[in-house]
Amino acid sequence: MMRSCRFIVLSLCLMCIGGSVRLAAQNVPVPLAYTRIYDFLDELATDGIIQLDEAVRPYTRRQVAAMLVRAGEKDSLLNNRQREDLRFYLDEYALERDTMCSRYVQYTDHRTYNLSLADPQFSYMTKNKLFKMQVRPLLGMDVYASKKGAIFKRWYGAELQMDIAHHLSIWGSLRDQSYNGKWALSNKYYPGNTAKMHGARLQYGASQAQPALNTIPGVQYKEAEYGGDFSDSKGGISLYTWWGSVSLMREEIRWGDAYHSSNILSGRNPAVPQLALQLTPVWWLQFDYFHAWLVSNVLNEEDYYVEQTVDIETRSQIITTRQPRQRSKYMAANMLTFMPCKWVHFSLGNSIVYAEQNPQAAYFIPIAFYKSLDHLLTKGASSENQNSQVYFTLTARPVDHLKLYGSCFIDEVKWERAKPSSKEKNPVSYLVGFDWTGWPVRGLGLKGEFMRSYIACYTHSIDVIEYTSNGYPMGHYMGDNAQSIFVELSYRPLRGMWLGLSYTHDTKYNPYLYLRRDISNAISQKPFDKAVFTNQQLSLDFTYEVHPHMYLTAQLLYNKATGHDNLTQTCTSEITGKAQDYLDRFCPRFYQGENLSARIGFSFGF
Repeated sequence: MMRSCRFIVLSLCLMCIGGSVRLAAQNVPVPLAYTRIYDFLDELATDGIIQLDEAVRPYTRRQVAAMLVRAGEKDSLLNNRQREDLRFYLDEYALERDTMCSRYVQYTDHRTYNLSLADPQFSYMTKNKLFKMQVRPLLGMDVYASKKGAIFKRWYGAELQMDIAHHLSIWGSLRDQSYNGKWALSNKYYPGNTAKMHGARLQYGASQAQPALNTIPGVQYKEAEYGGDFSDSKGGISLYTWWGSVSLMREEIRWGDAYHSSNILSGRNPAVPQLALQLTPVWWLQFDYFHAWLVSNVLNEEDYYVEQTVDIETRSQIITTRQPRQRSKYMAANMLTFMPCKWVHFSLGNSIVYAEQNPQAAYFIPIAFYKSLDHLLTKGASSENQNSQVYFTLTARPVDHLKLYGSCFIDEVKWERAKPSSKEKNPVSYLVGFDWTGWPVRGLGLKGEFMRSYIACYTHSIDVIEYTSNGYPMGHYMGDNAQSIFVELSYRPLRGMWLGLSYTHDTKYNPYLYLRRDISNAISQKPFDKAVFTNQQLSLDFTYEVHPHMYLTAQLLYNKATGHDNLTQTCTSEITGKAQDYLDRFCPRFYQGENLSARIGFSFGF
């Protein structure tokens, strides 16, 4: 009996190891902020050197290492700068290849440990290669300056990654960040308002009612005397093998192929805790699923803490107060990616945002159509069902150096609305784009992206199940009834160096409330009719990765943010206002009007 048990255990181990011996790697997500490695892999894919599925990010370190190794096998197809970049990144992902990295200033035995001093990092690997560990400090600073003043952003922290027996990865990171400066402290910019941090809250509108319409990643601030700060703790644990993984983690999610901003899951909202599953049983199929715990920002008056305090005036009377807790909010989503041939990737999936007292077991089913389950579970309820969505994305590389892509996010659909004669329009968002790179000049690239979202897309009549987390839209940052145009010319002259000149033209049209009994009237209005906010910006950017994760950055930015009056209401749900009202709603004061600003920064980490 004991021999039989041992044989079964050994057989299972061999099945798990199977193909994974080809690359013993860590299943640790590569943060979306580490844009250089994502850009390099995308360049290799557009040049026809590797295959790449951009529909689901972040990639894991083992996925990145595998793609780098495959690129190395086609060394003859690379130009000199790409070879230098490849050597650079292969060294960064040395542990994933069972080797030790090499640094300029280091203390190492070249086999089991490496202490790097020039770009601080400690790497360790046992001789049998069954345990790997990497520790890296994080430090950085950005300075924003314009004629309005200056804002200083600094961050520090550390990250740890461990891998055990090629099948278990554990990782964690902490970044403590703060904004300060005269602009963040002074109240003179905001007469009659005593709140701090309005100027430094670059991702919020001046009204603080909602996040501003920009691509800056979302955070939750703690206001302080010097301005404001926040901490960002991420991490997780993952059990994996060559054909898939299951993970419990807190990380960003970005679904949908895009360079400027995805319209499915943009990754802009703060990272969310999630239970994630990824399966790749064959090269032409990938399946992704997650169940996430979102932050609703909606108080539940029936669920509260009881707190005792002292009356301020008498200092003797004890007062009992109730502190309401937030309503629970969850999300389940899946995505199937098919690769019918090497140059076409097609993905489709669906999701649901729901609010119950506890997670619903039905939404833990990975392969399911959640709208159907929703009708089953909420039949007979007096209020609206939960909030479900459907989406798909298509990427094609018909010839080397050219990539075409597009995606569609369907919030709600009725086929009769698709008729040209229908006044009602489906609340959907679509995005199309292209990337032309590496020809006729090596290292030169041209990108273009166009997005439109119709009225009521991403919105909902019930605030607790809106397509948001921490108040940030999870789709495109422009929201509904909006348009975004993005064009970028880039050049990579040297290893690790990137230069970009980009133009963005964002337009927000007259906004509407999602009123349950008036929604048909709202979506019958002419979309993209009256512009209430426009923001044009021309940006010259420079990035140089001196050593792995050691950055020098600079930006020169011209922007013109303008509000427009909309004083005539066409239906009950339309939100009217003056030009300044819309400016304050959608744009931080720091960027309102016509501005020429600069940013310089450095970082260890990213």
